[in-house]
Parts: sequence; C-alpha cells; structure tokens
Amino acid sequence: MRTPLSTYRLQIRESFTLDDAAEVTGYLRDLGVSWAYLSPILEATPGSDHGYDVVDVSRVDPARGGAEGLDRFVRSARADELGILIDIVPNHMGVSEPRSNAWWWDVLRQGRASTHADAFDIDWDFGGGKVRVPVLGDHLDAVVDEISYDPAPADDAPDGLIRYYDHAFPVAPGTGTDAAASGSRDAIEALLDAQNFELRFWQDEADDLNYRRFFAVTTLAGVRVEVPEVFDATHVEILRWVREGLADGLRVDHPDGLVDPGGYLDRLAVALEEAGDGEVGYVLGEKILEHGEALPSWWKTAGTTGYDALAEIDRVLTDPAGEAALDGLDARLRADSDLAPLTGWHDLIHDTKRKIADSIQVSEIRRLVRGLPTALREEFEADVLQDALAEILACFPVYRSYLPAGRAHLDAAAGEAEVRRPELGDVIEKLVPVLADTSLEVAWRFQQTTGPVMAKGVEDTAFYRYTRLGSLTEVGGDPGEFSLGVAGFHTAQALRHASWPTAMTTLSTHDTKRGEDTRARIAVLAEIPERWAEVLAEFRGIASTGHGPFDALLWQAIIGAWPASASTPEGLKIYRERLHAYAEKAAREASEVTGWWEQDEAFEERMHAVVDAATGPAAERVRAFVDEISPAGWSNGLSAKLLQIMGPGVPDVYQGSELWEQSLVDPDNRRAVDFAERRRMLAEIDAPGARPPLVDAMGAAKLLVTSRALRLRREHPLEIYRPLEAAGVASDHVVAFDRGGVFTVATRLPHGLQAAGGWRDTVVLLPDVPVVDVLTGRSFAGGPTPLADLLAFLPVALLIF
Repeated sequence: MRTPLSTYRLQIRESFTLDDAAEVTGYLRDLGVSWAYLSPILEATPGSDHGYDVVDVSRVDPARGGAEGLDRFVRSARADELGILIDIVPNHMGVSEPRSNAWWWDVLRQGRASTHADAFDIDWDFGGGKVRVPVLGDHLDAVVDEISYDPAPADDAPDGLIRYYDHAFPVAPGTGTDAAASGSRDAIEALLDAQNFELRFWQDEADDLNYRRFFAVTTLAGVRVEVPEVFDATHVEILRWVREGLADGLRVDHPDGLVDPGGYLDRLAVALEEAGDGEVGYVLGEKILEHGEALPSWWKTAGTTGYDALAEIDRVLTDPAGEAALDGLDARLRADSDLAPLTGWHDLIHDTKRKIADSIQVSEIRRLVRGLPTALREEFEADVLQDALAEILACFPVYRSYLPAGRAHLDAAAGEAEVRRPELGDVIEKLVPVLADTSLEVAWRFQQTTGPVMAKGVEDTAFYRYTRLGSLTEVGGDPGEFSLGVAGFHTAQALRHASWPTAMTTLSTHDTKRGEDTRARIAVLAEIPERWAEVLAEFRGIASTGHGPFDALLWQAIIGAWPASASTPEGLKIYRERLHAYAEKAAREASEVTGWWEQDEAFEERMHAVVDAATGPAAERVRAFVDEISPAGWSNGLSAKLLQIMGPGVPDVYQGSELWEQSLVDPDNRRAVDFAERRRMLAEIDAPGARPPLVDAMGAAKLLVTSRALRLRREHPLEIYRPLEAAGVASDHVVAFDRGGVFTVATRLPHGLQAAGGWRDTVVLLPDVPVVDVLTGRSFAGGPTPLADLLAFLPVALLIF
C-alpha cells in the first residue's frame, strides 16, 4: 500500500477546476508535498463550491473539469511525482435541484416503482407512499394558487412538470389533466394528490420529513450504501479511478452517517483490492473523536482526518494559567447581560443537544419511535417514547457507537438520562435493551442519529455559546479541556505513532470554525486574560450587541482574523464583508437571541453595528491591539505548523495555509488562493544566499517553515518519536522531540516567555554531535544547546545531523 508522507488539500470547483489544479502541481512538488488531496469531484449540484452535494455518481463533474480534466490533472501530478487522494461522499446525495439528480428525479416521478427507490433512505409507509419535499413558503392551502402544471413533455418528464417558483417536479405517469393545465385550484390539488411526492411547508422538515438527511440538511438525502446494489452503483466511477491509476487513496466523508461504517469500509477494501490488483490503497475516515475516545481498531482505514491532532496541538500552545481568569470574565459578562451562569461544558452541551433533538432532529426521532417493537409502543405513549429517546441522545457521550462495541456508551447515556429525568426511568430502562439489539433496525438507526444530534448540538450550537476562548471551540476539540501539558502532548504523539502512524493530521480544513492562525492569535488571550478583559470592555464601550458572551465571541473573531490586507481601505472593506457574514452565521447558529428560522432584527442590527465600528471608527484602536498580540500569535502559528508537519501521522496542508491562515467559518475558509503569489514567495526564500524571512504579517516565515519541514519529511524517514528534554528556568516554554536524527524545537506560551525575560539559561538537550538548523542554515555543536541562541531568529528550529 502506498502511503503519503504529506498531503495538500485543494478545493476543486467551477472557479478552480482540475485544469487549474494541474497548473499548481509543480508548486506543490517544490513546496515539498507528497500527495495532492482533492475535494469531491463527482458531479455536484450546479454552482456548488464544496462538492459534497453529489448529484451524479457516474461521472466527474463537467463544471470541475470532467473526466478529461481529471486525466490532465493526473498526468501533471504524476510528472511532478505526486500521489493523489480524492474525497468521496457515500452517505448522501444532493437533492436541492431535483432535475440535476436523475436518481432522485426518477424517485419523485415513479415513487416506490422507481429503480432507484432503494437507493435513498425513505420511510415510504410514513409518507403514505410519497416522498415529503419541504420547499413551500407556507402550508399548502396558503400557497396552492402559486403552484402550476406545465403539460409540455420533456425527455425526463414525459407527463409534464409541476412548478412552484424556481422549483420543478416531474408529474407521475398518467396523472396530468387538461383541467390542471388550466390552473383550476381543485384540479391542481387533485394533481398534487396523485403524485409520488408531497410538497410541504419548508419548516416541516424538522418534524414531518420521511427521508434521512445529512445532519439537518434537507437538500442532502441519505443514501443506502449498505444495500449491495447501491454500493456497486455508487462506486463504479470511484473504482475506475483506482483501476486506471487516477487515484492512490480515498478520504471517506462522514462514515458515521452510514448504517455500518465498519462494514462499509470492509466492502470498500475488497472493492479497492480488486480494482487495484491486490493493493487496498490508502483510505481515511472523516471521524471526529471525543476527548479520550479511540478510533475503532477493526476499521480498514489508515486513520482519521486529523481533528484529534489539531486539538492536541492547539492545547499544548494554550496557557493553563489563563483558565480561571477567563472563566471569571465569562461569568461577569453573563451577569452583566442577565444570563444564567454556566454550570459547565457538559451541562451546556446536554442542553444544546436536547434542543436539537427537540427541533431539527424530531423527524429522525419520530422515525425511531415508529421502529420500536409493538409492545413498547403499546405500553407507552408516542410522545413519552420520543421524550425518552431525545434525552438518551442528549446524554450520549460520543458521536456514535458501533454495536456490539460501544454498549458502555449507551449504558452511560441511559444512566445519565435517568438521573436528569427520573420520571422517564421506566421507559428508558425498557428502551436500552432494544437499542442495544443489533437484530433490530431501530438499534442501527439510533446509532445513525446520535451523530447529527452531537454535531448540530455541539459544533453548530454550543461552540457559539461557550465563548471564553474561541480557539478551543474547534471541530474535534473539547472546550472543557482548556490546555494540555508538554508531557501529555508527548504521550498523545507517542500513542499516535504506535497506533495510527499513517493517520492524517490537520490544523485547518474546509470545516474548521477558524483557520489555524486565527486560533493561534486568539490563544494569546489565555496568556493575558486581565489585559483582554480591559480591552474587551473598551471595545464593548465602542459597540456592543448587549449580549456579553456573544460580544466576546465576535470581538475575538475580529482580532483573530484581522488580516494584513486590512491596512488598505479596499482590504478593510473586504474584511468588513467577511465579518458581517461570520457574525450572522455565528449568532444564528448560537440561537440564543436570533436564529435561522426567526430573526431578532434589533439584535442583528446591533451585531452588524459592532462589525461596522470595528472596521470603521474603531479600526485604528483594534489594529493597535492586533499589533500588540500578533508577534505571540505568529510564534504560536509557526510552532503549531512545525509540530504538525514533523509529528507522527501524515500532515495535511489546507490550501493556502502555507501562509497565514486567518479564515473564519465556511464559506470564508473556502476563499480563492493566490498560488502565483505563493510560488513567487517560495522562489524568493529558495534563492541562493537568501536570508530567513522576518516573522511578520506577510507570512513568508510560515512558508519557510512549511516548505523546509515538508521537504525534510519527504527526504528523511521519521521512524521514532522521542521527547527531548529541556532544562532551565523557561523549560516549560519549549516542546521538542526527536524523530530519529531529526529534531523539532518549538516555542510555547511566547508572551509569558518574553514577559519573564526570555530563555535566559534554558537549554535543550541534544545528542553530542553537530547539527544544522534547516530553517536558518546555522550550525550548532550539539549537547546542551542554549535556546536563546538556537531560537534567536525564529521561534522554532528543525535540526538534522
């Protein structure tokens, strides 16, 4: 099996096609990358920037370059000696534009008689044999006059179309009438009654849907890849890539959404082995592990996509001494806003998960109720069963179990649910053996439901409410774990090296809430909590939403992502637009004052006024504080990058993050990358006699660290992981390790280090042989090496014999 030494993620879309990607393979080679890592390339919904809404599994998206574009990209990648990793999406398909998805279109037209009816996870009995489609602006009675019948036949709609504004749906065979074509209300209602789909009010998606979705995204319909014929049909093109040498590995999106993730990976391994002439290939699973949770050891995968590594690196660079002060600041902000104090992260996520279970996941939970044994449904009322299931889901401690493994998680959730809701104890006690019985469909379906409740309740709600330090509320992280000591970090890396040495590691992805260097700057606040409290009070005096914790979140985002380009009027204008989009998403995801379904206009006006003030009258004051903390943030960013690239696992560089990655939540983190500028800067630092660049806002120092580390990783096998000792008064400020004659040295808690007088007598204990820092070209004698000398130019060093 070929295994990458590193990867570089490219977001393939209409504005950056496979041909555009082919133009940068030489740059990736020069950067030191081992494999190119492509976002989904199967045909997606027209205009999709991410590609996770696949509509045609049989071909590469023409808008992304098509099969010919893939061939050209592969030729370019191979010429530059790059492997290829491609993202695939087995869990769901895009249905926002039904006509673009031939399978879904045929299901809407022919219902259960469609040859694709088994491809989608639809509860036909609950819908009365119809697929419920929530697209209407109001309930049907209120909008039926806005629906029309177009009898003109088309190749994919021989009986005509039903139209509702921009939406079009196929008429079932033999159901169109002249009366409906005339627009008669009664005839339109009769026509709708005769269809294999039922148009519903869009808000019905929360509690009356009858098909499984990706999380709560109604436009992404769940696919039943557990059905052999469906697996085969959805993987024909993917396996062609492997068979024809167009792909060396696959990244599997959201396996937790599948009925049996381990079984899927088993089947995929067999198919890949057949397609690859006996080689399984490199397969990753996009799996979020909770703090302390291990990846299932029986999965046929090289590991996760690396959010666990992200959390470890972020936390070893976070000052534990700041926790109490930031907790105190948060308590004061809540009190000033007449909000109840937080009782802890665990209680918060219970409540936000319960909120999700009681709102946008009601359809899924009601389907669980319908799947329970008859005896239980006769003994307890449906609403009681729904309540108990929702409580167990809210208490579930991880994304999902994989029965029979993970029974302890179910028991723990049930135990906590009984403590929180003792009046439900009897029903919970009787539900547990049913939910643990893998011979029952409801047990499998329950495991598919815990993940959406966790993801929406934690990542998409609690992360926007728990605002004491935004760098910790990141995908894969547990904000209840404030920091990680150096010894704990080494233990985690040694475990990864021993258990999952070829798993991916990451710092930024298309899903991260904040780019790696946004988090690196925000982390500085843990070193200066009292100073941050003063500055936040000043900023809130300039502009405030009236909600203290949200103000903290928003002002942290403003300073954390503040770019060098904001020094110009045009750059500041662009940044203002980015912040407005972030603020709206953050506030509505938090759903404390405003939300996606119902907006609080007054609050949102105040929220946008904060952004306008920060990028307008207060811009110079904000910039002054950014300048104050940026050097420590840059140090954190360089340390994080070097720890990631040189640590155990396969490091992924998210597109563009070889310079400062100061994005906010998607779609901000999917902005276009200026590869020409990066190519130019790389040539400058590679030029003969070039001096190491300054650590400044331009980011050339990060490009230096990234390129030198990637190249060294490509040239030298990293066979061991051993912590290096440091001695002296500032020894807590260094993280260092040996990868087998390759030594990584990184600064942590840089603000405190400088405030205390620098490195002073602190040394790192190296082998007693001469070494060279590949970042600066400087030589050292080895042995006890003064860090004040070693790190005189950069906060990191990368040493070889």
